Amino acid sequence: MNEINDNDKLIAALSYPIWFVALVPLLTEGKNRPFQKFHAVQSLVLNIALWIAITILICVLSFVMGAVTFFVAGLGAICGFCPLLLWFVTIYYAYLAYQGQYFEIPVITDFIVNQGWVERP
Repeated sequence: MNEINDNDKLIAALSYPIWFVALVPLLTEGKNRPFQKFHAVQSLVLNIALWIAITILICVLSFVMGAVTFFVAGLGAICGFCPLLLWFVTIYYAYLAYQGQYFEIPVITDFIVNQGWVERP
């Protein structure tokens, strides 16, 4: 089994907050490095799930703001911070990856393992 080196940790950590960095190990020799591949696939699926959640949240809040015009300014301010708050989740996972840890994200890790994209560590 391959040992986890500093390059593996750096690529894995950068994959979470900067989604397109996750494409690098998948398109290069990083796909042969289990740690890089695991975190690259997991981070891509996490980022897709977060952006879907953000889009749904903004749509629902926009609908509520249109229905209740009295609170438009307050809800509009909350809407602006939702993507930023969800982005901090990726910072936490980047920290864990930089520590050299394999970790499971509750629904996402099960999904990518069941699809056969990665193997469970």
